[in-house]
Amino acid sequence: MKTIEHRLSGPLLLEPEIYRDERGYFLEAYNRVRYAEAGVTVDFVQDNHSRSVRSTVRGLHFQVDPGQAKLVRVARGAIWDVVVDIRRTSATFGEWEAFELDDVGQRQLYVPIGFAHGFCVLSDVADVCYKVSTYYDAGKERGIAWDDPSIGIAWPLRGPLLSARDRANPQLDEVVTTLPE
Repeated sequence: MKTIEHRLSGPLLLEPEIYRDERGYFLEAYNRVRYAEAGVTVDFVQDNHSRSVRSTVRGLHFQVDPGQAKLVRVARGAIWDVVVDIRRTSATFGEWEAFELDDVGQRQLYVPIGFAHGFCVLSDVADVCYKVSTYYDAGKERGIAWDDPSIGIAWPLRGPLLSARDRANPQLDEVVTTLPE
């Protein structure tokens, strides 16, 4: 497995070794020892799977007390995956970075606690699978507006499909006091 260099400190873009032949391919989607060697040392407690259609935007989501790390991969299709640094004392607070994840390259994104996460679907359908470090708790779930101008994410689509909750998410400056340091 390779770790791919990028700008923000904290998230990790991981590229597993893929064994391909005329039948298809095989890869290890997760191996605790190998991921720990790459810097992913959290204990994952839950696996989630979402299916979305083209132009869906999910996010920007995060949990508080203690937060929730994620290991994201695409089992089918392609997404444009976004992380936003929401650590109040970070030099890169409010900055974002995006990565294309798909079922061909099989890259994975580790999103540590202290980052909001969201994605938009680039293919007709996308199945996104992700491990999380804490159990889902609706009372600890938070969101930031996907189109917050203070963050300025350059989403590669117009007129996204959004949930009612994601349409109502507040701006970053409205939730800053609830964010981790």
